[in-house]
Amino acid sequence: MQIHIDTIHPQKQPHPEDYPLYQIFLLPGPMEVAVDFISYHTTSASLLFLSPYQHLEWKTPTIQPVVQILFHGDFYCIEYHKKEVACNGLLFNNIYLRPFVNVSASVYDEIVHLVNNMKRELTTHSSFSTSVLKAYLQLILALSSKAKKQQVDMDLLTDNMEMQEGESFQQLLEEHFATTRSVSFYAGILNLSIDTFSRKIKRQLGKLPSTLIQERVILEAKKLLHLTYLSIKEIALKLHFEDEHYFSRYFKKYVGISPSEFRLQVGISIVAAK
Repeated sequence: MQIHIDTIHPQKQPHPEDYPLYQIFLLPGPMEVAVDFISYHTTSASLLFLSPYQHLEWKTPTIQPVVQILFHGDFYCIEYHKKEVACNGLLFNNIYLRPFVNVSASVYDEIVHLVNNMKRELTTHSSFSTSVLKAYLQLILALSSKAKKQQVDMDLLTDNMEMQEGESFQQLLEEHFATTRSVSFYAGILNLSIDTFSRKIKRQLGKLPSTLIQERVILEAKKLLHLTYLSIKEIALKLHFEDEHYFSRYFKKYVGISPSEFRLQVGISIVAAK
């Protein structure tokens, strides 16, 4: 089975293992977590979404247990998966958005109910179990996406007047991330000094521009490793690295494993289903 549900205790394990799987955590109340060493504060019941090999740390471990759903990317709907691993996915693999969504008590309870149904289904071993589990997972993702879209729209209304440089940088980064990894390049286009540019982007997007550049390159590398049969050398060339060895070192520095290991663990069988 390519899906597993567990109950974990953050207080006992503040530094959980990095998994080659997608993960959803049901957080029952306000918490502070760090994802890829960047801290985030939830303000209510929420859901946290991690992509393969993202690093998680419980900064304020709660004594309350947390439900964890782990699944392989090929487990759920192919078209939904392709959309969600794109750079503009709402839940997974979006370097510009917070990795969690706050939800109302009613939505949280509804998702808990769906997870409990999934747990029961996992014990039946019916020939229909995979289809039923996929349907439950799709519904959880749909409810989460709806809540996340509402949250994003509200944030845009609140921050619209203060996000000019951040929005411009996002557009520029999407155009040039494969060819240019220099902060000075983007600062220059926006007619800002590097210090001013870095300060504005950190305030508006929550991360330094150097971090966002690195994350965008790694995101694209992960997508190409997961969803294509391009060789490591071809991916390195596509992302304008000097050679595949430099690309492999860069990838391992930020992900923790080599590109070939990532491809082996995360899988690319989804391509065959086109």
